[in-house]
Amino acid sequence: MKLRRHLLLAGLAGLGLRLFFVRRFATSAGDTAIYEKLARNWLDHHVYGLFVGGQLTPVDLRVPGYPAFLAAIYALFGRTQLAVMLTQAALDLFTCFLTAALAGFIAPKAQRRRVAVAALWLAATCPFVANYAAVLLTEVLATFLTALALLTFLHAAAGEEIDPDSVERSAMVYPNWFLGGAIVGLGALVRPETPLILVAVALVLVVRWRRPVDWPKLLRAGALMAAGLALPLVPWATRNWRTLHRVEFLAPRYSQIPREVVPRGFYAWTQTWLVRFRDVYLVPWKLEDEPISIEDLPACAFDSAEEKQRVAALLESYNATLLISPEWDREFAALAAARTARHPLRTYLWIPLGRVATLWFTPRIELLPYSGQLLPLAQKWQEDPVDVCVTLGFGLLNFLYVGLALAGARIALLRQEGKDSRLQLGLALLAAFILLRTVFLTQIETPEPRYVLVCFPAVLALAALAWTKPQATSGAQA
Repeated sequence: MKLRRHLLLAGLAGLGLRLFFVRRFATSAGDTAIYEKLARNWLDHHVYGLFVGGQLTPVDLRVPGYPAFLAAIYALFGRTQLAVMLTQAALDLFTCFLTAALAGFIAPKAQRRRVAVAALWLAATCPFVANYAAVLLTEVLATFLTALALLTFLHAAAGEEIDPDSVERSAMVYPNWFLGGAIVGLGALVRPETPLILVAVALVLVVRWRRPVDWPKLLRAGALMAAGLALPLVPWATRNWRTLHRVEFLAPRYSQIPREVVPRGFYAWTQTWLVRFRDVYLVPWKLEDEPISIEDLPACAFDSAEEKQRVAALLESYNATLLISPEWDREFAALAAARTARHPLRTYLWIPLGRVATLWFTPRIELLPYSGQLLPLAQKWQEDPVDVCVTLGFGLLNFLYVGLALAGARIALLRQEGKDSRLQLGLALLAAFILLRTVFLTQIETPEPRYVLVCFPAVLALAALAWTKPQATSGAQA
């Protein structure tokens, strides 16, 4: 009865939090209009495309998973954003239960209920993904599919421990490898970097099954996962080949439309200094839409007064037309190469580490009507104490969740009884996924903090392990 009370109360708290965000902070974001246009054109004209120059043109600049999600909701409930947000609120609440299942699966057997309940409460009350229920973006759907895939792979890997000749093993393991791959494939149609989950799984399995006697298991799992991954992606690639005359399994690297100039040199230059999310708004996101002011660039974007003058001249020529040219882009590529040659550690180590801090510890208030600024603290407090409290509170939550995850992993390892293979497997897979995704995100052009939200089911499942009791008292349950 106590467990049911926890499930009910945590579920109600989680639903209330998400409905609060929908009611109070519903908003739109930059990509919202693109997703809506794709979904509406798909429904109205049966074309997955956008109007370019007044003509409806098939495109592949966004994978079709989220537009398909929107189109389905519009077809069932009418074309209102509220219907989408309410659906996302329900879906994100279900993700909380998947997070609890993740934590319970890797916890010591006698304490699975206790740890799962802790994970459910952590997930239900976490505002970060819940906030995204109130906006038409991919985060809620991508987080749900990520949590489901991780849980499926954990079941498959743990099932390999059963007697290899048993019927139970075949029925339990083989479908899960394939199903996990298919879930990742669906996730890749929502967020194209989702196959990083498979990279994490592969790394863990290669280490786990490095002995020759285990190589057949490794090959079988890899083949089943690859087959599952291909199932959702092949129809999308076929459509692109037939419609756009090129094979594209995901989306173009820079989300460009045909014949659009990609400023690779400019992006290479920003890779040598861009760390703060604020600078994403002021520089890359303005390209080809607004003027870029030299005064908005931080001092770290220049190594000398001569370099600053060179950048100012390039920006001045861009601001005159808001157009980029191959020659202009090559100038920035030369700047990037020179800066990297002077300070290679800056480009390849310090900037990525700075981006890690941005991704994980920036206050996640980008969808909320708050500034996110704390300095100078006395002045900000005098101007708007609510703004300061929300910004500080959200910022500290990042440290709390990450700190709990590290503590939970350590506590569970110290308090395991013997060699707990499920715990070790779970820790390895969840940690590998978080680390791989973080490293990947440090290398993209716009390090947005929202891109690590899909890691939070893993983070919160690890955090819940902090509620693991010493084995001598593990009989007491939540």
